[in-house]
Amino acid sequence: MSRVDQPSRRTVLAAAVAAAVTGSAGPAAADPEAAMTTYPAAADRAAPARTVDNRAWFTHGDWCSGTARGTRAVAGTRPGLALATPAGTTEYADPHTGTTAAWEYGTWTSPSHRLTVPATEAIVSWNAHTPPGTWIQVEARATYGDGTSSPWYVMGRWAAGDQDVRRTSVDDQSDGRSTVWTDTLAVDDPSSGLRLTACRLRLTLYRKPGGRATPTVWRLHAMGSDVPARFTVPASAPGPARELAVPRYSQEIHKGQYPEYDNGGEAWCSPTSSQMVVEYWGGRLSPEQLAWVNPAYADPQVCHAARFTYDHQYGGCGNWPFNAAYAATFPGLGGVVTRLGSLTDLETLISAGIPAITSQSFTKGELTGAGYGTAGHLMAVIGFTVDGDVIANDPYSASNEAVRRVYRRREFENIWLRTKRYNSSGAVASGTGGVCYLYFPAAPTAAQRTALGSVGVRV
Repeated sequence: MSRVDQPSRRTVLAAAVAAAVTGSAGPAAADPEAAMTTYPAAADRAAPARTVDNRAWFTHGDWCSGTARGTRAVAGTRPGLALATPAGTTEYADPHTGTTAAWEYGTWTSPSHRLTVPATEAIVSWNAHTPPGTWIQVEARATYGDGTSSPWYVMGRWAAGDQDVRRTSVDDQSDGRSTVWTDTLAVDDPSSGLRLTACRLRLTLYRKPGGRATPTVWRLHAMGSDVPARFTVPASAPGPARELAVPRYSQEIHKGQYPEYDNGGEAWCSPTSSQMVVEYWGGRLSPEQLAWVNPAYADPQVCHAARFTYDHQYGGCGNWPFNAAYAATFPGLGGVVTRLGSLTDLETLISAGIPAITSQSFTKGELTGAGYGTAGHLMAVIGFTVDGDVIANDPYSASNEAVRRVYRRREFENIWLRTKRYNSSGAVASGTGGVCYLYFPAAPTAAQRTALGSVGVRV
């Protein structure tokens, strides 16, 4: 998050997409033959129509359903995909280290998933274990409404660590109809009516030649959406009050620390929020894991989260899927990136004990009590007051004690869910349209499973 309302590269590009939506006829009709299971909104309190489709591969049957070359489905309490006999060996030239190395690899390609919401955007997230000497690549290929297809787009090259390869998104991917903006695949001109109607995902698992280690991917998640272009959103009625005991960490106390990770704590809203929610679920880092951090620094786990969410191409810690993947490196945790439709959705999750990390942008004065404006900021929603106002752990605070904030319901809902806004210069800019990270137990309770299912996340 930046204190001044200066756009990031992704924000600038997303603004162009949002502006192009103006004048669109709105979401295209869902395909009647779509195979995706949909979930009703819980306790329907005038819930808006869904504009989001979620599809996950995480069961043993899911992993057996794809096309495998050198990979195998792994059964057990947390099924996944692992290397078998590698399909071959290839070389990868890491653009961030300047080194080229050989890697054994295997691939898995999902069946085609037809989106129930023909989409203008798609985001892919994943949960995986990558022991030393291994890493993964995640790709997506979209089918357009006219039946043609996009190329295979790289949505991330990822490892939990940073010793073998550098975690990275890939720039300059476009076919003139759609483009990858860091972590988001977007239609270039939504006003043309072009939509993504189906997608396939492809995983490539890598390891050092001759080794026995293997990456294991536990979850692969595709979220497609067609959120209407809007400066304001309908207000939702307040629901139940509850506050979750989520740890509080300030990004601001880390100013100047490890500037190689996006200029230090000033820009660490995303990893700081992630670390708060990870620790709410019991995720802890060992002294050995934190030994690299300067012992004079408070809350070294925040520095650790910044380093291990950092996207070396984007030059920041705010890559959405990289944050969800980081959360899932902690034992027993899963994470996804999705969009929600209202504060009613967040209330459903909070009622089941599930906090959410929301992405929003606003000018100073649009969010009473914040005291700043931002072109993009993450915070953890941890509850609701009896009046329906939002209780958030906002990492852009002077101290850990100051992190807990109460924000007005109507203001928060609008800045989070809108797709268009006016920035501090009066120009039209973009909003995230309800983007959030959801972290949850890999073996959820029945109540947690029901709550996640009600917002479209199958677990």
